Amino acid sequence: MDPNPKRRMDSPDLSESNRFSPFPDEVLERVLSLVKSHKDRSSVSLVCKDWYNAERWSRTHVFIGNCYSVSPEIVARRFPKIRGVTLKGKPRFSDFNLVPPNWGADIHSWLVVFASAYPFLEELRLKRMTVTDESLEFLVTSFPNFKALSLLSCDGFSTDGLAAIATHCKNLTELDIQENGMDDSGGGWLSCFPENFTSLEVLNFASLNSDVSFDAFERLVSRCKSLRILKVNKNITLEQLQRVLVRAPQLTEFGTGSFHQELMPRQYTELESAFSNCKNLHILSGLWEATGLYLPVLYPACDSLIFLNLSYATLLSGELATLLSHCPKLRRLWVLDTVEDKGLEAVGSSCPLLEELRVFPMDPFDQDILRGVTESGFVAVSYGCRRLRYVLYFCRQMTNAAVATIVQNCPGFTHFRLCIMNPGRPDYLTNEPMDEAFGAVVKTCTKLQRLAVSGLLTDLAFEYIGNYAKNLEALSVAFAGSSDWGMQCVLRGCPKLRKLEIRDCPFGNAALLSGLEKYESMRSLWMSACNVTMNGCRLLARQMPRLNVEVMKDGESDDSQADKVYVYRSVAGPRRDAPPFVLTL
Repeated sequence: MDPNPKRRMDSPDLSESNRFSPFPDEVLERVLSLVKSHKDRSSVSLVCKDWYNAERWSRTHVFIGNCYSVSPEIVARRFPKIRGVTLKGKPRFSDFNLVPPNWGADIHSWLVVFASAYPFLEELRLKRMTVTDESLEFLVTSFPNFKALSLLSCDGFSTDGLAAIATHCKNLTELDIQENGMDDSGGGWLSCFPENFTSLEVLNFASLNSDVSFDAFERLVSRCKSLRILKVNKNITLEQLQRVLVRAPQLTEFGTGSFHQELMPRQYTELESAFSNCKNLHILSGLWEATGLYLPVLYPACDSLIFLNLSYATLLSGELATLLSHCPKLRRLWVLDTVEDKGLEAVGSSCPLLEELRVFPMDPFDQDILRGVTESGFVAVSYGCRRLRYVLYFCRQMTNAAVATIVQNCPGFTHFRLCIMNPGRPDYLTNEPMDEAFGAVVKTCTKLQRLAVSGLLTDLAFEYIGNYAKNLEALSVAFAGSSDWGMQCVLRGCPKLRKLEIRDCPFGNAALLSGLEKYESMRSLWMSACNVTMNGCRLLARQMPRLNVEVMKDGESDDSQADKVYVYRSVAGPRRDAPPFVLTL
């Protein structure tokens, strides 16, 4: 959706002199149908009235980054020919349990409107939404040509809802169920696909915990000759993996099940042969409990891999080093910190094309700084992987000098997310704040779009961000800052800022109110455990009536304090489904 939804959804703000286009409507609509980026389409629609109308009639997919920024009725009036919808619900900090249960973001009211406006809807991609089994049953009965369902970090449904999808969606090409809070009552839903069903191209049930009916699953894979993405859960054994791969050698992406069991020599050879026959495999994930014993069966498929997701595999440094030596084309890598710095040194020496690295903690609550990864592993990666653009790095210690070296080696970062897991930890060698580290990031990485900061930070770090991060779109802050001045610097600078997430910081009313001219051009602001008061929030709501200012109370706090504040632009006004603990000002 456009950065200014008021202008975007109500009417085009176009001068009379620019109302007409020299192109016939049919030609213009055909040309605009080739523009896939939602940002580019929004920009195109502002050229003139004819282009606005052509973009309206030619758009078939819509992306909505906040389900409360607009109503389904407004969307349906604006875009009459939508076939696919991507919709995000709860604030991202819901992933950290900071958003209370039953907060909202229910998909059902959207489906009711879409059933009337878009009976030929084909795709629905939801993130952090509440989805009930009743909604899934309504979906399958209301959209006869439905093809693709993706649910990421959603909640409220069960495998009964998946059974309804499998039973009734005759043309289904994609079913992607990932990291959802759902009731997993068994794997029998896979048996609900009709025996003549053959259209599936994407199937992901990696995050489900129950056993599946393997015979039904195997028959399904055998029938779906166009299946290209398959991710199974950890209950699928190595022997079963081999049988699946034999029936689907065309896979381009594969998420394995458990990679730890006893295999006979014949079974080992057959599994290795199955991977060898997957000539088009580019992405590999899963590998639960993988050890060095069975990693060699992967080697025949490694030469073509561009993305290796090992975030469920507790590999040691030597095991990772050997595996990476067979992956010369790797561009994306996710690992656990069990690989330690030695493993990251292998990344630097084996992956010169790497563009994205994510290092997750095996145990985020383990306070032993002798385990995991440190600044030396990160520095080693930066020397060998000069194309690095995206990093998410969990560690227990870091230094200013190390970060400065890393960004000097890799100045092209667009996403830099550093999480020092002990809150407020300084440079452990100098005991200085980590201000200069993030100053180096924003000064050196001029294309930076997303930044997550951590460690001991004063207002100086935020001055650097406000002064230098001119392309920054998303900023996440936790346990940092000295005073309101820090947040004021960010809001007065950072002209492209769209999302600001803050928790456990000393920022108060002066900081909150310094963004009056910024918030309408942003998607959202989240503040929790800060020094914001109810009076400050009320003043913001009075001065910016087109914003929704929502306050969530914890119950035990002072009545004058605003425990959690969520501010977002909306053309739909205050939401009608706010629970009692959400006060809309």
